[in-house]
Amino acid sequence: MNSSIPASFLKFLTQCGRASEKLARYRIRGMVVISGSNPVKMASLTYRLIYYYVKKWRRVIKDKKEFTGLYIYHDEFDDAVSMRNEFEKQIGKLGDIDFQFTVYEKSDKYLGTTVSILVMDLTRDLKPNDLGRLIGIVEGGGLIVLLTPPWDKWDEFKTIFKMNLTVPQYPEPRHVFIKWVKKHLLEFDGIGIYDADNNRIIKRLELRNEYKPYERKIDIPKNTLFPSGVYEHALTMDQVNVLKIIEEFYEKPPPGKKKVLVLTADRGRGKSCAVGIGAVGLIHLLRKVKPKPRVLVTAPEPSNIQSLMMLAMKVLDKLGYKYDVIRRDGNVIELRSDRFSIEYWEPLNIPKINGDVVIVDEAAGIHVPLLYKILESHKRIIFSSTIHGYEGAGRGFSVRFLKRIKNSKDIILYEYEMTEPIRYNYNDPIENWQFKTLLLDAEPAELSEEDLKDIESGNLVYVEYAPEELFNNENELRQLFGIYVLAHYRNEPDDLGMIADAPHHLVRAAKTRNGKIVCAVQIAYEGPIDEATATELLKGSKIPGNIIPDRFLKHLRYVDFAKTKGWRIVRIATHPAVQGRGIGSWILNRIRDEAVRLGLDWIGSGFGVNEQLLRFWLRNGFIPVHISPDRNPVSGEYTILVIQPISEVARRLVEKAAGEFKSKILNSIPVNYREMEPEIALLILDSEPYVYRDKPIHMFTPVAIDRLWTYCQGPMTFEAAADIMFKIARIHWLLHPDVRPKLTRLQEIVLLTKSLQALTWDEVHGITRVPVKELQKEGHEIACIYFNYLTSLEPDKYVPGVRDYMYEFHESNI
Repeated sequence: MNSSIPASFLKFLTQCGRASEKLARYRIRGMVVISGSNPVKMASLTYRLIYYYVKKWRRVIKDKKEFTGLYIYHDEFDDAVSMRNEFEKQIGKLGDIDFQFTVYEKSDKYLGTTVSILVMDLTRDLKPNDLGRLIGIVEGGGLIVLLTPPWDKWDEFKTIFKMNLTVPQYPEPRHVFIKWVKKHLLEFDGIGIYDADNNRIIKRLELRNEYKPYERKIDIPKNTLFPSGVYEHALTMDQVNVLKIIEEFYEKPPPGKKKVLVLTADRGRGKSCAVGIGAVGLIHLLRKVKPKPRVLVTAPEPSNIQSLMMLAMKVLDKLGYKYDVIRRDGNVIELRSDRFSIEYWEPLNIPKINGDVVIVDEAAGIHVPLLYKILESHKRIIFSSTIHGYEGAGRGFSVRFLKRIKNSKDIILYEYEMTEPIRYNYNDPIENWQFKTLLLDAEPAELSEEDLKDIESGNLVYVEYAPEELFNNENELRQLFGIYVLAHYRNEPDDLGMIADAPHHLVRAAKTRNGKIVCAVQIAYEGPIDEATATELLKGSKIPGNIIPDRFLKHLRYVDFAKTKGWRIVRIATHPAVQGRGIGSWILNRIRDEAVRLGLDWIGSGFGVNEQLLRFWLRNGFIPVHISPDRNPVSGEYTILVIQPISEVARRLVEKAAGEFKSKILNSIPVNYREMEPEIALLILDSEPYVYRDKPIHMFTPVAIDRLWTYCQGPMTFEAAADIMFKIARIHWLLHPDVRPKLTRLQEIVLLTKSLQALTWDEVHGITRVPVKELQKEGHEIACIYFNYLTSLEPDKYVPGVRDYMYEFHESNI
C-alpha cells in the first residue's frame, strides 16, 4: 500500500498521527486540507489519512467502539462523482467505520447528528454557509477533511457560489473570499494542508496552543418535577440547569403576569435539544391538569427545530408515549396524539393560535415587532437563540430584547446562557477558526468620548472600501460586520461571501477620526437592462439581482426604467451605541453625492417595513413605489421599495410610479393590507402625490351628502354609511394637506381602519385601546367635519332631504 503513497504524505501522516493522539485526549477537533486535481489520488490519500487517524484515536480512547463519517459532495460533476466512488470503494475496507454519503442539497438532515469524520468535497464549490453549519456536527477528537482544487489555483476558481453572485451587467465574480479562507487556514492551530499535485506539505497538522483535559460532570438535582427519564437525556450541566428552569413553567403565572425564558448559546451547546427535552417534561406534568396540553413551536424555518423535535421524540419514547409524526418536505413539523401535541407554525401564525406553552427557537431570526406580538398573545414563552452560529444571530438580540422586556412589571423573566459545548471541549481550535473566518463572533468597536464628540459634531469620514482592501484589514472588517450583527440583521456566512465576491456590490462606511466604524452600508449596482431582457421581464421572466428595475417593469410596467442605472442599498446599519443621532442620514447624503458624481439615475432600497424604518427613509427624501401583497411568513413584514431619483428621466418616472402606487394602495387595502399596522399605512398614505387642491364635491350626489349629514347627526350607523365613508377616506389622503380638513390622529386611525381596512369596531379597539363607544363617536365627528368641508354648511343649519331640482347624477359620482 505504501508504494502508491508519496513519501511526503507518509511524513504528513506521521505528523497527523502525533496530533491526533492529542486531539483525542483533549476531545478537540482537527482539520486537514488536501488540494489537487486528480480525483482518484485525492480519494486514496483521504482514505489513507482517515485509516491512520482512526488507528491513532483508538490507541488513546480504548473504549471508543463506534466511528461514523459523512462524505458530502456535488453529484452534478463527473470528477466529483469519480472521487466519491473511489473513496467509497476504499473506505469500505474499514468495516468498523459507518460512512454515509450525501449531496450538499440534502445536508440539512444531518445538522442534528454527530459524526467522527467529515469529508467535504470543495473542488467545485465553497459555499460559506456550508462551512458554517456542517463543521459543527463533528465530535471532539474528530477530523474534518476539506478536498479543494489545486492550492495555487484555488483563489481564482469560479465556484458555483461565486457564479451565482454575478448579474448580467457584471458577469465576472471577484476572488476575495477564498483568499480570506486560505489565509486563516494557514494561520490557525489544529489545521494541516497537503498539496497532492506537487506532493508537498504546505502546513503540518500540529497543536501549538495549550489545551486542558476534557472533563464533563453532570449532577442531577435530587428534587425535580420532571421524572428521571427526562433528565437522563441531558448531556451537560447547562442542559440540566435549563431543564430545572423550564420546570418553573408548569405552574401558571399569577393573574396579569407572564413567564418568559430567554435562553442563549453559541451553536453546538445543545440549546434546542434542551428545549425539546423540557417541552416533553412540561407535557408530562401538564397532563395532570389538562386533557391535551398543546405546545406551539416556531422558528424562521422548519429545519431550525429538527434537533428540538428529535430530542422530544426520544424523551416521549422513553416515557412510553404513543404519537404520530407529521412531516413536511422531510422536516418533522408535528408530534401528535390524543393526549398532547407539539406543533410547528410559522412565526406570523403564532399570535393567532392558543397554546399552553410557546417555544420560539432561533428567535434572533424573527423581527422584534413580531416577537412582541407573540409575547403579548401568550402567558408562557421560551425564547431561545444562537449567539454565534451559522445563522448569524448575534448577541445583539438578547441585549436589545432583554433591555425592553426587563422593564415590564408584567413579566417574570428567566435568563440563561449556555456555554459548554456538547460535541467537543472548550477552546476547540476548529471552532476558533470557524468563528474568526466566518466572523461569527464579530462585534462593533468600543467608542471613546472622543468618538462620541466626533459624532455629535458630524466630524465623520466617508469611506469607499474596495473589497480586497477591506478583507486585508481584519480589524475594520470585523467592526463593520459586527455592526450588522448587532443591528438585528440575520447575517449568514453567505453574506460575508457576497460582500467579498459579488462583482456589483460595494461597501461604504462612516468612521470617526480615530478609525472607529459607526455606520456600515452595503450597496448593489442595478441596471441598465437591455431591451430584449426588459421585454421578457414584462412577460414574467426573472433576472439575477436588479431588484428595483425588475419591480418597476413587472408591477409598474415602465419600460423606460430599464434604461436607467442606480444603486440599491442592500443594508444600512448604525453602531447600536449611537443610533438615532443622524449618522444614517449623514451617510445617505454622502452616498447621494457619490451617486451624482458617478452619473447614476437613482438610489433606492427594499426592506421589511416597520414604522421606524419607513420614517427614516421618508425623512431622507425616499419615495415608496412598491409593496409586496403578502407578509413575509417569518418576519411578519411587508417588503417595501423606496427610491430617490437623481436624473430628470428618473424623476419623471418615479413621480408617475408614486401616483400609481398610492392609487394601488388606496384600492387594495381592504384586500391585501387589512392587517397592516395603521402607523405604517398612514405614513404611506400621507406621502406624495396629492390629487386634489379643490373640494371634490362633484364626487358626491345630493343623496350621498344628505346621508353623510344623517350619519353626522347620529341616526345612521357607520355601517349604513360605509360607502360614503370609504369615498371620504380615499379623498382625504388624495387631498393636499394644505386644503385637507384637519383630523386628529385618532380620527385618521378610525377613518383608515374602518373605511379602508374594513376592520370591526372591536378590532379597532384592540389596536387603539379606546372604548368602542368613543371610537363610534369619532366616526360621527369625522362625518360632521367632512359635511362642513364639502358643503360649507354647519350641520345644524342644513335642511335634510333631497329635492328634485337638486339632483344631478354624473359618472364621476360613482
